[in-house]
Amino acid sequence: MEDLVLNIEALIFASEQGIGVEEIQQLIQATSAEKIELRAILAAVNEITEKYENLTLAINLVAINGGFQFLTKKTFHPVIAQLQIQRSKKKLSRSALETLAIIAYRQPITKLEIEQIRGVNCDYTVQKLLDKELIVIVGRTETIGKPILYGTSNLFSDYFGINSIADLPQLKDLKEEVNHIGNYQE
Repeated sequence: MEDLVLNIEALIFASEQGIGVEEIQQLIQATSAEKIELRAILAAVNEITEKYENLTLAINLVAINGGFQFLTKKTFHPVIAQLQIQRSKKKLSRSALETLAIIAYRQPITKLEIEQIRGVNCDYTVQKLLDKELIVIVGRTETIGKPILYGTSNLFSDYFGINSIADLPQLKDLKEEVNHIGNYQE
């Protein structure tokens, strides 16, 4: 029984999503000569669940969507959320940041208006920002074709550590770079 518990624990840990009892049974029977009953698997799962509940660990075994999965305990959700925010910050490209800035300052705005400002197609970038939930669809215009209007999401404020769009720096506050050709003296 102990070997069964360890095998099930390893399967649940290695699975990227919840794994069901029937799938566990199939996988264990594929590597074992003996037949494993579903109730034996359920008993082993209960043993694993109790083990993780009783120990002071950051994870526990959760029944989810008809299967089982190791998840962090709710106590640790704030620190995990910070990790997710930190990692998603690192993944924004320059074009994504430019597009996001245009949306933030000009919202609600259509994709065509973004493309006119940037001068390039932004289908991919807008889709990536939607996937990262930094922007949302806020409606449609009343013009021909009824194009989609985009705006920033609540996650945008969390991502940049601001309370609202009003906290963004004003364009007039940003120092303008001055380019000179030839000899320049102050």
